Amino acid sequence: MRPGRTCRSPYAGAVTSPHRILTLLAAGALALGLSACASTGDASASPTPTPAGTAEADAACTGSEGVTLTVDSSALKGGSSETWCIIGTGSVTISNALNFVGVSIEGTKQYGDQVVCRVNGLPSASEPVGSAQDPAYIEKCDAMPAAFAYWALWTKPVDGAWDYAQEGLSTLTAQPGESVELLFTLDGVPAAPAA
Repeated sequence: MRPGRTCRSPYAGAVTSPHRILTLLAAGALALGLSACASTGDASASPTPTPAGTAEADAACTGSEGVTLTVDSSALKGGSSETWCIIGTGSVTISNALNFVGVSIEGTKQYGDQVVCRVNGLPSASEPVGSAQDPAYIEKCDAMPAAFAYWALWTKPVDGAWDYAQEGLSTLTAQPGESVELLFTLDGVPAAPAA
């Protein structure tokens, strides 16, 4: 078609210019391109730690305002306990939430991030963990940590009791009102997160 000519639409009575046709084609191509980037399925299939409106507070959540996340290394020399509320209304991927609050995780050589070995550099890679069972034990993060000095991942459903997580950090998710804790246990203490 030559520039400046009018095209007849296949729809009765509609007349369209070449500029309008090109604009509609460009809009269609843009819509097609954007739809290729859009997710399919339900939104809960791809949980994130920062859904719209999410924030972090340095305290446990109240009710179902978000997911309570705790890292407790107080059994170790130089350790402490920190708690955050990942405020939001959607599902939270725990590994992403830990990243969001600035917690670094190191897995083992044999099991990768499916077995937590160090959290924020604890236990030390060069000093004994402080166990009465094996005073010289230094965590090397080669395979499974010692049964007397290890990080455990705990979950607590809304109005439920604490239990060991049934999956690793990379796949574990939580809903608002639930709690997750990474707890270092040394010589059997603490045996579980505080109520």
